[in-house]
Amino acid sequence: MEPRILHVEDNPDDVMLVGLAFRKALSAVQLEVATDGEKALAALQSNLNSPPACVLLDVKLPSISGFEVLKWIRSQSGLKRLPVVMLTSSVLPSDINRAYDFGANSYLVKPLELDALITLAKTIDLYWLRTNTPPTGET
Repeated sequence: MEPRILHVEDNPDDVMLVGLAFRKALSAVQLEVATDGEKALAALQSNLNSPPACVLLDVKLPSISGFEVLKWIRSQSGLKRLPVVMLTSSVLPSDINRAYDFGANSYLVKPLELDALITLAKTIDLYWLRTNTPPTGET
């Protein structure tokens, strides 16, 4: 079974480009998309027993910000160790620091060129899905 990534992104162009990048990277991953913070929370709540392998989370989202989603994830006993990678266009030092303060595992800035995005997708696949040892359900 393919590993699942929850991609939380409100921009349909970015959703399409990230999906294309993972396909071109030949990554065997199932991307689930949540287009706002509320949908991200709903998707995670409905899959508490089988969470995604990781979350790609945008900072600026309608309804509930990426920061609020991240804080919620870290407050849930069954999700607090879920790898969360901020994937955003914000390069503001305050956003970067805030993401890490709230428990982000990584902060990646969306590249502007497709080739760079494909390389990033390969890196995410290699590191977060194939190399990284995920947390266990044990405490």
